[in-house]
Amino acid sequence: MTEHKASAATWRRGWAAVDRYARATARFAGRVRRSRWTRRVRTGAAIALVGVGGVVVGTMLFAHADLNVGPFRAEMSISPSLFGGTEVDLPPLGSLHLDSHSGPIHLKVNLASLDQSRTEALIDDPTAISSAGENAVEDVRTGVIRLGVRTLGIAVLSALILSALIFRNVRRVAAAGVTALVVTGGSLGLAAGTLRPDSIAEPRYEGLLVNAPAVVGDARRIADNYGKYADQLQQIVSNVSRLYTTVSALPVYEPAGNTTRILHVSDLHLNPSSWGLIRTVVQTFEIDAVIDTGDLVDWGSSAETGYAASIPSVGVPYIWVRGNHDSAAIQAAVKRQDNAIVLDNQITEVDGLTIAGIGDPEFTPDKSETPAAEDPAATADDPLLRAGTQLADTVRASGKTVDVALVHDPAMAPPLSGVVPLVLAGHKHQREVSLLPAPAAEPGASVSPSPAPSADGAAQQPMETRLMVEGSTGGAGLRGLEKEEPTPLSLSVLYFDENRQLKAYDDIQLGGTGESNVEMQRNVVGAEPEETESPSPSTSVVPQR
Repeated sequence: MTEHKASAATWRRGWAAVDRYARATARFAGRVRRSRWTRRVRTGAAIALVGVGGVVVGTMLFAHADLNVGPFRAEMSISPSLFGGTEVDLPPLGSLHLDSHSGPIHLKVNLASLDQSRTEALIDDPTAISSAGENAVEDVRTGVIRLGVRTLGIAVLSALILSALIFRNVRRVAAAGVTALVVTGGSLGLAAGTLRPDSIAEPRYEGLLVNAPAVVGDARRIADNYGKYADQLQQIVSNVSRLYTTVSALPVYEPAGNTTRILHVSDLHLNPSSWGLIRTVVQTFEIDAVIDTGDLVDWGSSAETGYAASIPSVGVPYIWVRGNHDSAAIQAAVKRQDNAIVLDNQITEVDGLTIAGIGDPEFTPDKSETPAAEDPAATADDPLLRAGTQLADTVRASGKTVDVALVHDPAMAPPLSGVVPLVLAGHKHQREVSLLPAPAAEPGASVSPSPAPSADGAAQQPMETRLMVEGSTGGAGLRGLEKEEPTPLSLSVLYFDENRQLKAYDDIQLGGTGESNVEMQRNVVGAEPEETESPSPSTSVVPQR
């Protein structure tokens, strides 16, 4: 009985302590809520929220302006965004996306409306099309400035109106207006401070494939002058003007006469739709030759040899190297095609470009998944590295300056570092571009020759080798349908100048919605820094034997 009373007393004392703590906490919370500083913080947060809300509402509803650009009556608008950038809509041709700036605002330009009188003038006088973009730079600059001022005023006015409806207090309304002014002005200032005019040289195009080259223009000219913002803006306006004002047919853009255009495809994997896509790109982009880095079929069986019969329909030289899914029978079938050039540790010349290539040394058609191209456990005895070294030795022994080397698996590329400026590969079903690490100078290793002295006696820098891995032009074949989302069809157009140097390339990708609707990304070589692959055991140089 005594123990029970003691336990009850202990419980009452504990409960009383908890009750006192709760009461003290409640009193403290009440004092904090009634504190002058708490009220100020709460009021300030409410004012900031209302001010920013007014900015968002006003910008979304009213931040737009009209301007004239060439024959177009364009509408420009600003909207909140986390990533910035500029979008140019060209219905029904497609749209251009530019990484023009950073910051919380996105600029959109809609060129859907044509001015009737100016359009008729362009149709009556075709020579005026070439000068349609002469005033484009000043028109756009004036329009952007006017839109920025308009956005600033609308944002502040919207914040004042919204805060007046909520607070009904002059000081708080004024504070909300100042908040809107700071937020909007800071956003516009951040966009102006991070402006990247050179981004117009690398637009991402979405729309109809047949219009892509006519809209974005000649990659060679852009590559040589990508810093000249005004010239490129004028060119795009002129190109689009020509598209809109042509009555009978859409014109094809006029590339520089000394530009060589190569179409890189890979891993068709028996997809019949690949040939139609390749033919369309060859005709639309005026391709001089097609390079295929292997895996034409899936199993390498004799029943699949008929797939190679579509190669002549491409209509241009077709340079091919064997992939790990291609058998000797497939290679023989490709070689029988009139326009096909099969490279297996050989060198050829096509349209001024010297091209070397070697087939994949492994025939592994039973692999249901594409293996990793770089095995950390690879050694000098790896057959892929041996094949790459064999091609590198062939290039050196030829005494020729080889412009492009072709392999199937990127794991074959490391021995070619410093030997050729460009290596094309496939196999991974994923688009990648990187710089190969410089070859390691090991005793007895087969490396590129030491830098030769130039005419003035100074040593030249070792050759830099770029590795470009293509995605699957066949959408990985039947394997691409096994995933939740089909593998996109990928291919690239490479532009070489008269010195046989790669100047730019267009990455083209179809997401399975048909051959007419595509996404194309223009890339200028040297415009952005490129990653260099980290050296690994698989990238060591194989000693000569």
